[in-house]
Amino acid sequence: MTTTSEKVSQQLTRQVSKRVSQSVFDGSPLRVVLLVDVYDGAQQQFLEAYEQLCNQVAKVPGHVSDQLCQSIENPSQWLITSEWESAPPFLAWVNSEEHVQMVQPMHSCIRDTRSLRFHVVREMGRGLAKVDPAQRKLQVSPRIGDGVIRHALTFTVKPGSEPEVAKILANYDSPETHVDETTRLVRTSLFLIGNRVVRAIEVRGDLLQALRHVARQPEVRAVEEAINPYLEQERDLSCDESARVFFTRAALPAVHHVSVDERHEGERHALYIPARPGCGMRLAEALARLDEDAAEDPATPVLRSTVFQRDDVVVRLVDVRPGAGVEAALPEPGALAPLKSLLDGDAARMKLITDRRSPDA
Repeated sequence: MTTTSEKVSQQLTRQVSKRVSQSVFDGSPLRVVLLVDVYDGAQQQFLEAYEQLCNQVAKVPGHVSDQLCQSIENPSQWLITSEWESAPPFLAWVNSEEHVQMVQPMHSCIRDTRSLRFHVVREMGRGLAKVDPAQRKLQVSPRIGDGVIRHALTFTVKPGSEPEVAKILANYDSPETHVDETTRLVRTSLFLIGNRVVRAIEVRGDLLQALRHVARQPEVRAVEEAINPYLEQERDLSCDESARVFFTRAALPAVHHVSVDERHEGERHALYIPARPGCGMRLAEALARLDEDAAEDPATPVLRSTVFQRDDVVVRLVDVRPGAGVEAALPEPGALAPLKSLLDGDAARMKLITDRRSPDA
């Protein structure tokens, strides 16, 4: 049986491109760290829920191992670490409906969680220091980022409600961009295609803190309440469990980001690239490779490109040189031909609803 990681990462890890600051397609092992704050008195309930979850996760393709640790200073603090063959199989699982159902028994005993995900770059101990990095598909060199974390949310609205939803999303007041001393909002871009909404977010600092900050802002709460009647999937953001499930299902992670050396501002566009059922991750990787190769061309009109993917939803967010126009954001004629077996239609431009930048971004 071919696992997800084998399908996506069939080659040994390549030399890391200096133009790529973020990618889940390195083929390196993935270490996931989950910090958990358990309600006082619920430690045994949490332990039992974890053991049940652990037995289920062990059967997920790409999963290697996991550990559960309890703080020696505060019994309410726990640490779960897991290793995966690579990032793609983990993302396929954590963004699945199966995952939503698996973790539900733990929610009643958890006050707060924080998830961190890392590619393994170097390792030693128990003979690992003598292992050829190529055999473990470790990154050859570290990635150099720009200090910006990219994430997106996506959801669908009832067909026919698109004009009203677009009006609501275009006319809200911007929230406070300063979160704390180390975190601030950089940019928020909203797009619409058919009845699907995509909200792309850029943050400097702590993404989770920024998302929580935004959710508390009265301007944003008013917008969320206004679009509730139009959502295909009902939610109640005043209920922690309902909000948790909605945002888990709405998450559209950035799986690859590439940029040229220039820091110029560009014109922002987004493309919706439909994947055939079960082909979303492989399509996202193929698009990432195309973007990476194109970034090496000094004549490219593309300044930055980010690929977002969840299940079979694939979105490419593109900043092009001023004046280049939307055509510059579209794939070159024939560029997607080799990906025909992964596509469920043509790439389509999404309608830009609003694009807002922090004044001090």
